[in-house]
Amino acid sequence: MSTLFESQAPRPLADRLRPKGLDEVVGQDHLLRGEGPLARMLRGGRLVSTILWGPPGCGKTTIARLLAEHTDLEFEPLSAVFSGVAELRKVFEAARSRRRDGRGTLLFVDEIHRFNRAQQDAFLPYVEDGTVVLVGATTENPSFELNAALLSRTQVLVLRRLDDAALDLLLARAEAETGQTLPVDPDARAALRAMADGDGRYILNMAETLFALAPAAPLDPRGLAEAVQRRAPIYDKAQESHYNLMSALHKSLRSSDTDAALYWLARMLTGGEDPLYVARRLTRFAVEDIGLAEPQAVVQALAAWDVYERLGSPEGELALAQLVIFLGTAPKSNAAYTAFKAAMKAAKETGSLAPPMRILNAPTRMMKDLGYGAGYVYDHDTAEGFSGQNCFPDDMERRRFYDPPERGFEREVRKRLNYWDKLRRAKPL
Repeated sequence: MSTLFESQAPRPLADRLRPKGLDEVVGQDHLLRGEGPLARMLRGGRLVSTILWGPPGCGKTTIARLLAEHTDLEFEPLSAVFSGVAELRKVFEAARSRRRDGRGTLLFVDEIHRFNRAQQDAFLPYVEDGTVVLVGATTENPSFELNAALLSRTQVLVLRRLDDAALDLLLARAEAETGQTLPVDPDARAALRAMADGDGRYILNMAETLFALAPAAPLDPRGLAEAVQRRAPIYDKAQESHYNLMSALHKSLRSSDTDAALYWLARMLTGGEDPLYVARRLTRFAVEDIGLAEPQAVVQALAAWDVYERLGSPEGELALAQLVIFLGTAPKSNAAYTAFKAAMKAAKETGSLAPPMRILNAPTRMMKDLGYGAGYVYDHDTAEGFSGQNCFPDDMERRRFYDPPERGFEREVRKRLNYWDKLRRAKPL
């Protein structure tokens, strides 16, 4: 129940534009219209426990709240980040009390994947006997993050990232709500949609920023980027851009400045950054900037990620620190990253060139008669265990994509490649 003062307090644009009914929800017609699963449930008057899986800003919380209103259920929201067993017990007891009075409860659990396995088990009897209709929201794959027992009692519905049409509709609603035209030209409007990357909440927050900025002339894409860049730190609790800190950590590791990397890691964690986000980025660094110069890098990254997920904070953060030290002191190479980019470029340029017939299997007599597999040399039958046959398409010249440096383990890989090149020149096929 809001007070007079609360009702007069300024509300963010995204909150003011929160849909009042399911017909106002954008981007999720596959669930809410026609023969969509939620549309069928609502027509049938029976809502089953559901997991809403989708990216940030696609409407999970809004849909859950509107489902409760549409079905006349008491809406009971919980966040898995801030709630534990004690809060769950209170919710279940209140739901039982309502049920005795003939009223139902829709229990909405935001970020349900954050609950551990034991906490997830606590839902089972209450979902099973109908004490609550559970609607969980998650950005993570439910098949990996949720108990099989809980999944078997719920229906997983996939929400889509908002497309350009949906984002444009949100911008039009923002303009109607404020009575202002968004101060950007058409190219910058398209750039703003691209920056939102399917996140409706983000695009409305950016629109509110631009309305407040009120430039003298509509911004072009460059002006938009400068305006957003200039204002982005205002929204960060630590007065430091989340992306700047991640960039500092990444580049410190690339420079093998391990002590600086530890400092930036500590800055991110003390600033409230999600440690699992850090783990993901460090794993990316392992394959992008170290690669095969130290093959253990990605193994150590995955191990640190796993340790943090098992131990949590603060103990698990030591695994991240240990990983940063390992990555910072490891030899660096982007040869695999560069090789893959070059191979992708070549694949796009060469189109649909067929593999040479000699390296194709011939499972049928007809394929054998057509020459599939003809002339293939089984490498293990050669003295060196290397046939030297060319596996590129016949109409494509050989290319060298992977060029490992003389660093770390890739020094040995380079020796192997040079040896095979020598054999290939001696007996080209």
